[in-house]
Amino acid sequence: MRILVLNPNTTEAVTQMLLAAARPMVATGTVLTGLTAPRGVPYIASRTEAQLAGALTLEMLAEHHRGYDAAIIAAFGDPGLLPARELFDLPILGMAEAAMLTACTLGQRFSIITFTTTMANWYQDTVDAYRLSGRCAGIRARSLPFSAIENVQAEMEQAIVALACEAVEEDGADVVILGGAPLAGMAPRLRAQVPVPVVDPIVAAVKMAEGLVTLAPRKPVRGRFSRPPAKPTTGLSPALAARIEHRDAPAG
Repeated sequence: MRILVLNPNTTEAVTQMLLAAARPMVATGTVLTGLTAPRGVPYIASRTEAQLAGALTLEMLAEHHRGYDAAIIAAFGDPGLLPARELFDLPILGMAEAAMLTACTLGQRFSIITFTTTMANWYQDTVDAYRLSGRCAGIRARSLPFSAIENVQAEMEQAIVALACEAVEEDGADVVILGGAPLAGMAPRLRAQVPVPVVDPIVAAVKMAEGLVTLAPRKPVRGRFSRPPAKPTTGLSPALAARIEHRDAPAG
């Protein structure tokens, strides 16, 4: 089983953090391959940046999806997820959706913890889009300075722990989700300090991807996620243009 882990920001160190967190958890025979965005922003923190990243996600998938059994959009707000499911044939998962659905199996209400308040509005939009507002106890964030995005864990671990405990004690969260790719791999260190289950979104997404590949779902040919009819394009990347114009063969 081959799973593509697509990081739509430009920080290769974050891609490696995601892979390091997920690889020890995969089933025997599962191979994870990381892919980092060739352009864009170092980390995605706003609706504007998410919109740009969504378009870039489609380009990257068009160029690289062949040969993979599933793909994961490895940014917590899942930029481009629903359009990608519409356009491509293989199972495509988002870290945020996978983490929230996993959290719903562990408790009644979850909270999302992240490292900058800029992300909170975008994350709330994501919760609302998945119709999980009734299961979300809240989104807690604290904007503290950090030297580089890959150093967030080392420099903000105690702040993240404090936010998680506040979510439990003050918001009534039954589960805590670590929101943001730069927090990948923190969950094992936090379990002894946070009194409820802590979900690492990349691990949740990888395990869900393995399950979906095993289920072998077909690509829908009717309904909301059937592939759109062919349409001419102008100025798009060659691979994405070919996909939209139906000049490529089906992937599955």
